[in-house]
Amino acid sequence: MLLILVIIFLFIIIFFKNFFKFNKKQNVLKAKKLITFNKKNLNNWMNLTKKERYDLLKKNSLDYMDKRKVLLDEIRNEYKKISRENSEGNIKKK
Repeated sequence: MLLILVIIFLFIIIFFKNFFKFNKKQNVLKAKKLITFNKKNLNNWMNLTKKERYDLLKKNSLDYMDKRKVLLDEIRNEYKKISRENSEGNIKKK
């Protein structure tokens, strides 16, 4: 009898631990849904904690930097391609 009570008690403890972990994950997912800032989601933005806003801005900043690096690489490659074509054209003319 005592063994059954201990097992039931352990199951209850495990259930509550998992339940609270699940609630924490939902809060994190809520913060991830809000990606951009505009007039429509101003209230959602203000309801975030200071740390969540900081993390969100940091993530947006990193995404912007990645996009900028890719764009700069494309511009450099295009410039190199145009420069080669111009130099080859100049060599053929001479």
